[in-house]
Amino acid sequence: MSHLRPALVLVAAFTLLLGVMFPLGMVGLGSAAFPTQAGGSLVMRDGRVVGSALVGQSFTGEKYFHPRPSATTPDPYNADASGGSNLAATSKALVDRVQRDMAKAGPAPVPADVVTTSASGLDPHISPDNAERQVARVAAARGLSKAEVEGLVAAHTEGRLFGLIGEPRINVLLLNLALDAQPAR
Repeated sequence: MSHLRPALVLVAAFTLLLGVMFPLGMVGLGSAAFPTQAGGSLVMRDGRVVGSALVGQSFTGEKYFHPRPSATTPDPYNADASGGSNLAATSKALVDRVQRDMAKAGPAPVPADVVTTSASGLDPHISPDNAERQVARVAAARGLSKAEVEGLVAAHTEGRLFGLIGEPRINVLLLNLALDAQPAR
């Protein structure tokens, strides 16, 4: 019985220290050091939030670059439903969806991210190859030259982290916002 009181005091103290004070301190430190990222990397236009640089969005119009497919169902790019589809390579549902996407994608070879989802289902990036396949459609829909659209794609292509990690990629939201900022024709 004499050991019960010190044990309970230690549990309460460590719960307060490691369960409350440490997490709040890390949130405060993260918010001070990286305010944009800690706030969700929100993208603002004309004083309102138009999306997050970290979460994909659905763009379907001909004048926009389209993102990779989303694994979140029933609502695409719904962060509340984040996660892979967990469909095996032998799944008929997965094979059917990929075949439908391949038919819409046009002539082969098709970049993998045109027909595959990301692990979270929310990836906001596409590959430069995927973007290149869409340049002619976007240029025609916007009345821009192919070279102008290719220039925007090149300007929005992010390289590998530290030149080593990952693959070159393009944030679809940021690219589409840059297209919207172009003078109307």
